[in-house]
Amino acid sequence: MTSRVEKRQDAVKSANSGDSARTPAGDEVSELVVHVFRLNGLLTAAGDQMAQPAGQTSARWRVLAAIEDQPLTVPQVARAWWLSRQSVQRVADVLVQEGLAAYRNNPGHRRSKLLRITEQGHSALRTIRDMRQRWADTLGAEIGEVDLRSANLVLARIVRTMARSAPLV
Repeated sequence: MTSRVEKRQDAVKSANSGDSARTPAGDEVSELVVHVFRLNGLLTAAGDQMAQPAGQTSARWRVLAAIEDQPLTVPQVARAWWLSRQSVQRVADVLVQEGLAAYRNNPGHRRSKLLRITEQGHSALRTIRDMRQRWADTLGAEIGEVDLRSANLVLARIVRTMARSAPLV
């Protein structure tokens, strides 16, 4: 699969080598996007495996983690994770239906209720986090702390830059 993606990137690079060629930095951004998309798929699959013993998914885990420390509205959760409000609403409704979260009145907004985690939700998060700790320790040992720290700094910079830059249309 890697070679297919790499060949596709070569085709994209050569297709763009005409009158509207990207800069070398633009080529690197495009390659980074491919790696991040693939990483997202791998992280989602790993997250689903870690969340499965608690009867959860990566999407549910994400929402539970967002409301762990304080209740938030669905739009606040969506903004925190850069997700659509509708997708978070669907997950939140399932979490409430299954007793892992609950809605409560929001004194700051009459129509947008706060989503809070329940004890059952905390229990699910503890189960997932036990799995995540073992997984992260194993992966971290293989990649190395120095490389991971460097990658974290670069990714955090990319996120900050993209968050303040409007996409070109």
